[in-house]
Amino acid sequence: MTDITVPQLGESVTEATVGSWQVKTGDAVSKDDVLVELETDKVAVEVRAEEDGVMGEISAQEGDTVEIGAKLGVLDAGGKGAGKGSDKDSGKADEKPAKPDEGKKASKSDDKPADAGKGGETVEATVPQMGESVTEGTIGSWLVKVGDTVEIDQALVEIETDKVAVEVPSPVAGKVAELLVGEGDTVSPGDAVAKIAEGAGDSAAASSDSQDDSKAETASGGDKKAMPSASRVIEENKLDAGSIEGSGKDGRITKGDALKAAEAASKASTSAPAPAPSAPAPSAAPRETGPREERVRMTRLRQTIAKRLKDAQNSAAILTTYNEADMSAIMAARKAHQDAFVAKHDVKLGFMSFFIKACVSALKKIPAVNAEIDGTDIIYKNYYDMGVAVGTDRGLVVPVVRDADQMSLAEIEKEIIRLGKRARDGKLSIEEMQGATFTLSNGGVYGSLMSMPILNAPQSGILGMHKIQERPVAENGQVVIKSMMYLALSYDHRIVDGKEAVTFLVRVKENLEDPQRMLFDL
Repeated sequence: MTDITVPQLGESVTEATVGSWQVKTGDAVSKDDVLVELETDKVAVEVRAEEDGVMGEISAQEGDTVEIGAKLGVLDAGGKGAGKGSDKDSGKADEKPAKPDEGKKASKSDDKPADAGKGGETVEATVPQMGESVTEGTIGSWLVKVGDTVEIDQALVEIETDKVAVEVPSPVAGKVAELLVGEGDTVSPGDAVAKIAEGAGDSAAASSDSQDDSKAETASGGDKKAMPSASRVIEENKLDAGSIEGSGKDGRITKGDALKAAEAASKASTSAPAPAPSAPAPSAAPRETGPREERVRMTRLRQTIAKRLKDAQNSAAILTTYNEADMSAIMAARKAHQDAFVAKHDVKLGFMSFFIKACVSALKKIPAVNAEIDGTDIIYKNYYDMGVAVGTDRGLVVPVVRDADQMSLAEIEKEIIRLGKRARDGKLSIEEMQGATFTLSNGGVYGSLMSMPILNAPQSGILGMHKIQERPVAENGQVVIKSMMYLALSYDHRIVDGKEAVTFLVRVKENLEDPQRMLFDL
């Protein structure tokens, strides 16, 4: 047996979160196969097999926090995966079904892997790791119901987070024995959301008996079960789990139950003795809706957008400066070279690539706009990852074009198209939306003539693009019609001075009005 341990994760990184296991107990693996991915606050690290063998016991489950050198599992270097898999299959056909008590013990065991040879095994479907810094999500619509037959990896339910939507797959093929959480419940990585009875109908019956035994145990005075996220709340607030009434399946204590108990305990400890309780203030309860109104719960993405925008207003000293640019030169260049550009690069030449290049050029001249505040320090960034705001049916997302200073116009256009499609399909990963140093927001595609964009913290600047509109302007003492666009730069006045902001925006304007300046690095 060879221990699989957490490798070095990089400078100053001391712990990681276990992501998705790529193998399961009994799988045959080859040297350098990816076994599991570890996620840190900086990088994602793949743990690979050091030799050929068979995957043994898995010690660290998805969502667990582990330190460098911690044991993740074991690899049997001398085992044979094919033989083990065959034994497992034949065991299901030849061995007698497990008794209900045995099925219950196997499903409750956290330390030892379940015996694959016993029929009637109940397996819990758990919430997977949902990305860096994502600690909880909201249960969306269930895609199955109790009694449904499911295949391995079939989606059971969708979980909405403040960044992405995550599907919970079935860990085994079988029947849905129990749904442990309801739509709208809040869950964390590692929480169990459903029980799957592996195999045919007799397995489901064994699971049902197991659940009845579990209920009887709880009714006769056994310890109440709490979901992992609820256990943390109970521990942090020093609550008595026995006094909390669980609203989950089998009386499980959900995170919502624990939070209500913590709030009640806090009010009881801080409030002074008073007469009989009075009716709650009108603001404490949602107002009644009228006959022509509809109340809809905000999605987690929309809640996060609202929170982040408000936090940006509260923490940064946001100021906006305006200018306008004559877009005639870029429009003429696009018209003259569009056909040749499409023929060579198989993508249309748009406006956004010009704006990204213009902003990168200006950021190099005014580095404060590409920096961020960290406590009492300023972090200057010598790379240019440009966030491009994209409106979707689910809300606003900002995918990132990495190393834009090293990309050509064609490469930028292709990357924007790729990210935009993934955004509209709801397939953007966490990594694709994090780490931008500057953001561009194009309200002009919706017809906006003028706006004041809000910073995307912790960035120090965001450029607002607007509608291109023909307007009369004075040129050489004459009134001429030009294709003009208003530009708006919102910036954090704590780090960017007014002079720097105006200089930055003027340089963007000059780059747009004379694109050759960027070619000659002027």
